[in-house]
Amino acid sequence: MKIFDVTSYNAVGNGIKDNTVEIQKAIDDCCNSGGGIVLFPADNVFMSGPFNLKSNVELRLEKNSVLLANPNEAVYKKSAFKENLGEGTVWIGGEDAENIVISGEGTIDGNGIAFMGPEEKAAYVLKDFNIIDPRPHLLTLINIKHLNIKDVTLKNSAYWCVHLAGCEDVTIEKVRILNNLKIRNSDGIDLDHTKNVKINDCYIESGDDCICFKTRREYEGFGPTENVTVTNCTMTSTSCSIKLGSENVDAIRNVNISDCVIKSSNRGIGIQNRDEGTVENIQFENISIEGRLFDDIWWGKAEPIYITAYKRKASKDKDSNLRFAKGQTVGKVGKVKDISFSNITCKSENGIFVGGEKNKIKNIKFTNVNIEIEKKTNYAGGIYDLRPSDTVGLLKTETSAFYFENIEDISLIDSSVKWGIRKTPYYNRALFARSSSNIYGEN
Repeated sequence: MKIFDVTSYNAVGNGIKDNTVEIQKAIDDCCNSGGGIVLFPADNVFMSGPFNLKSNVELRLEKNSVLLANPNEAVYKKSAFKENLGEGTVWIGGEDAENIVISGEGTIDGNGIAFMGPEEKAAYVLKDFNIIDPRPHLLTLINIKHLNIKDVTLKNSAYWCVHLAGCEDVTIEKVRILNNLKIRNSDGIDLDHTKNVKINDCYIESGDDCICFKTRREYEGFGPTENVTVTNCTMTSTSCSIKLGSENVDAIRNVNISDCVIKSSNRGIGIQNRDEGTVENIQFENISIEGRLFDDIWWGKAEPIYITAYKRKASKDKDSNLRFAKGQTVGKVGKVKDISFSNITCKSENGIFVGGEKNKIKNIKFTNVNIEIEKKTNYAGGIYDLRPSDTVGLLKTETSAFYFENIEDISLIDSSVKWGIRKTPYYNRALFARSSSNIYGEN
């Protein structure tokens, strides 16, 4: 393949010069020549503002090469979510293209702390902004066919790290994502209206969700997120390691997640339906989950497994009214059904929670799901986190290993509960069920 070395375009790897123009010229020439490799040679730090990937281009970072986001907020002007200006901007972008590869043993560094306010105990303070939130998403690819991200390290994103909207035929393999655990909204991988995806052998640390499945309203024309496999990944999150929702206006379906390890996370696996879309035919198997409580700034209360279907809360903040369909101020929530968990080991400070509005959650199966509950931190417990919902935000109640509310058809087979040595008065019972029907249990 033809190689387009960015240094031959006068890019300078001193970490000081902005190389946006030089990098974009190399990408453009590569694409216009029928494709090839845009090379970032070893032992350089190439600082850059926003640029766009194009068809038939492989962005390759050699070992010890770094692509670093320009810390100047003024260079980030394009919204990551179209007319919704309050949720970050685009750094590395690309749209309506095919056959894109990001590879190599180098690093793409989003320079995230440069966009933060002061550091506090639980998180960095988010800076005030006027119209557009300048925090850049590290990678925003829209309507890309045939995408492969492999071997690279992605780190320090100021907002979402990898956002794929309307993409098809995606492979993400042997990638390390190392986001700061105190930066809010620093998701690892967000699959948004994206189809036919394989994620394997990745290591992800994120302040927010590690791998998140969405169908956001801004990109609703692309249809469902479907046909996804995730295997052999290790994740740590200050929020939820694997999340489906909360933004979901279409369908999330046909997902298999297996042979993964979740460590020290505020929530292990979360299905958080808050919009009119559905979540269906999801399988989780052979997963180890280790949870712990964190500060209220972060969604989650150490639920190792969490399945909910509640209408989105109506208010004036960015997480509410911008999410509703045009002309509506009150939303609705779709169904969650046909979800199975098998061979799951949970160790956390809270139990499994499954609850929603009536007739919204159906056919949930737990097989060989073993949970150990023990107090580990000084954060308050006896709470389930239902945010952002039109009901109670933080539900204060006794902790049960399995909590079911308004569920139809539940199977609990060959599963166990163990209470650890360090207990609290609100640790209560193995199973609590309210307004639920067809609960089937078997040893």
